[in-house]
Amino acid sequence: MTPEDKYHVFERNLALEMARVTEASALAAAMHLGRGDERAAARAASRAMRTALNGVGITGRVIFGDHDPGLDEEDDDGGLGDGVSVGTQDGPEVEVAAHPLEGATICATGMPNSLSLLAMAESGGFIDMPPDLYMEKIAVGPRVPDGVLSLEQTPAENVQALARLRQADPSDLVVCILDRPRNENLIGAVRTAGARIQLIQDGDVSGIMATTDPRSGVDMLMGSGGAREGVLSAAALACMGGWMQGRLIVRSEADRAALRATDFGDPDRILALPDMVKGDVMFAATGVTDGAILRGVRVWPGGASTHSMVARSTSGTVRRIESRHDLRRKAALARSTAGAE
Repeated sequence: MTPEDKYHVFERNLALEMARVTEASALAAAMHLGRGDERAAARAASRAMRTALNGVGITGRVIFGDHDPGLDEEDDDGGLGDGVSVGTQDGPEVEVAAHPLEGATICATGMPNSLSLLAMAESGGFIDMPPDLYMEKIAVGPRVPDGVLSLEQTPAENVQALARLRQADPSDLVVCILDRPRNENLIGAVRTAGARIQLIQDGDVSGIMATTDPRSGVDMLMGSGGAREGVLSAAALACMGGWMQGRLIVRSEADRAALRATDFGDPDRILALPDMVKGDVMFAATGVTDGAILRGVRVWPGGASTHSMVARSTSGTVRRIESRHDLRRKAALARSTAGAE
């Protein structure tokens, strides 16, 4: 088998492997559902995702993953921090963007829309994004051409433009917004424009994913959230179909210093989807708690079920995967493997 053949065989199997990775982290996080300890949930998801990733036939490097310093200090071996090498190191070279548990707080409180997220791309596929930055975002699903919406327009103008495109009234639209004090003015402007609003407590990647599915009831996402989550959202839309813009929110000199350490360029520029992700991109997500797109983990004595999706930018194929897991067999297999080592 030539190296080229090996690469193509690997590609055909990677979608299922990515789903196995997000399933592992979702299952680990779900064991902490509603227990009030978001750090424990995040730590469990991170360890599980790294362990699962190390069994995948890739030569991978984490472009961004966990950016909680306390998590890394407590678990140097098991965390999924920036720059960590993952995979078996005998497959194609890929960049990995990971969020083992988006919505740690909502997982810890049993609220909706917590996800395990993973994206992979060719070298240079993800924009360099320092941790702890925020991004102003606007995103919609498929069939919205460039030039209809823009971060340079007011919220009312964007609501009216989407309503005209859909041949609808603004009151027919639902805009998803992260419920944060920094978004209060936006919430008021969208209400004044006549649109309805779905406020979410955490996890705006889930909100952006919801715009791709008419059954979700979400037409558009607006507002500010994590910048790295913006890049993961761009990966999701590149694979699932959609349109997005982002613009960094520089709050302090520390933010500017972090950007100067990268090749990001002008922090005030508006980023289109191709600015954030490019090339061949694959995206996977598994529900931890119930959401608009994916159901959460269900657990029973000795077993569990997961609901996942995987998608690829080059083909536009989106697959949904429902899995049943025999947790007793998995635990026994893990013990036997550890004993063999």
